[in-house]
Amino acid sequence: MRESRQLAGIALLLLVTITPLGKSQDAPPAPSNGTPTTQSPGVSPILAAGERPISWKQLIPNIIQDQKPIWLFPVHVAQGKHLKPTAGFILATAGLVTLDPHTAPYFRRTNSFADFNRTFSGERTAIGTALVPLAFYGVSLARKDTYGQRTALYIAEAVADAEILTTVMKNVDRRLRPSDIPPYGDYSHTWFKGTGTVLRGRGGFPSGHTIAAFSVATVFADRYRKHRWVPYVAYGLAGWVGFTRVSLQSHFVSDVFAGAALGYVIAHNVTLRQP
Repeated sequence: MRESRQLAGIALLLLVTITPLGKSQDAPPAPSNGTPTTQSPGVSPILAAGERPISWKQLIPNIIQDQKPIWLFPVHVAQGKHLKPTAGFILATAGLVTLDPHTAPYFRRTNSFADFNRTFSGERTAIGTALVPLAFYGVSLARKDTYGQRTALYIAEAVADAEILTTVMKNVDRRLRPSDIPPYGDYSHTWFKGTGTVLRGRGGFPSGHTIAAFSVATVFADRYRKHRWVPYVAYGLAGWVGFTRVSLQSHFVSDVFAGAALGYVIAHNVTLRQP
């Protein structure tokens, strides 16, 4: 409990620090030529250049709309688009999968991270990942910072997009987690063996914690990129979450890498795409 209060305090301190930055990046005043602006309940009717409309009312429709570019991505690759980054992702993931039997046993057998793992458990990192955008929205609302409010709603959209994809992938690949394997067991044959519920996902590839953390980090990093320290802090914290999934033996390194890459791509190229 003591560690949880400390983590919550750190998160809230960061939020109070970062939230005023949103006002400096908010949209300029509406044009005086009489052109109507997009109305969005709960947020400012004025959108910054390149912003997609977002509000509580539009959140679910936006998530539904996002599914098309996500699930049609393989078709675009087959048509010759995005070949280099896709090939890089596949090769890097395949390389890490090959190394997983050599990297996972160390974390499975060591007690070196016992205190670390108790402090940064899966439940606590999940709560922390959710707490940051929720608190950010609350602080932005109190400060009447509409840019910050929209940022929090984009984060909700990005995380939902990412977790839908993650759940489907886990139910298809059903990859075992390192913790499912005995300390001196076989770490090489882990696919299509997982069990569990459909809603939680029956496998471990990709890491759900990591894809959510990098979705949150990417929205913050993209929308506050004028402040150079924000991307470093955002991606640093997301990387920290990813490492905890390995040290807790909840995921292989390849699971975490895939989650990080997919979280970034979905948030950057789908959720925050220009209308």
